[in-house]
Amino acid sequence: MSKVQGGMKCVKYLLFVFNFIFWLSGLLVLAVGLWLRFDPGTVELLTGDGAPDTFFIAVYILLGAGGLMMVVGFFGCFGALRESQCLLASFFACLLIIFGAEIAAGVFGFMNKEQIVEEVQKFYSSSVTDNNNVNGTAIAKIYHKTLDCCGGSTPDPALCPEEEADKKDCLTAISDFLNTKLHVIGYIGIGIAGVMMIGMIFSMVLCCAIRNSREVI
Repeated sequence: MSKVQGGMKCVKYLLFVFNFIFWLSGLLVLAVGLWLRFDPGTVELLTGDGAPDTFFIAVYILLGAGGLMMVVGFFGCFGALRESQCLLASFFACLLIIFGAEIAAGVFGFMNKEQIVEEVQKFYSSSVTDNNNVNGTAIAKIYHKTLDCCGGSTPDPALCPEEEADKKDCLTAISDFLNTKLHVIGYIGIGIAGVMMIGMIFSMVLCCAIRNSREVI
């Protein structure tokens, strides 16, 4: 089996280093996804009866992408060291699939960002308007404690005692809280997309170099 030489050998080891970084990135994405899923504040706000689950759909996509990145990164490292066209082509195809999934997830998040915020705001509003519902009162208290807020867009003396009147209203607090979380997902998605484009270029160049070197023999 022929081996690539010269500058292509440098590309080979660059691809190996890239894949190791890609594997670490997958581990980071997985860790961030688990943090978003099990963050105490998020869990308290979004796991009650009737709570919307749109936010967690984006988180589950992130978890899936992180796990897949770790697997693909491992096989990419192996393919680069073995100079296997089959593994490198599979690696390129997997990166392309993940890249497409990231674009789809980004579009989903962008298109549904306002919907996610509105759903959670409606969930909170419905819990505070039903004063006879003990569960609704408990949910409202969780929001007040977790977000350090009180009431909706208009002051409600029944919900907010006089000493809490200067707190941020919960509708605004919900919007700020979820936008922060969604921005984390967005920034990670953009970073992953950039890294994957570099990986696809390296794998394609190395795969072509391997094929050309074998044709010469």
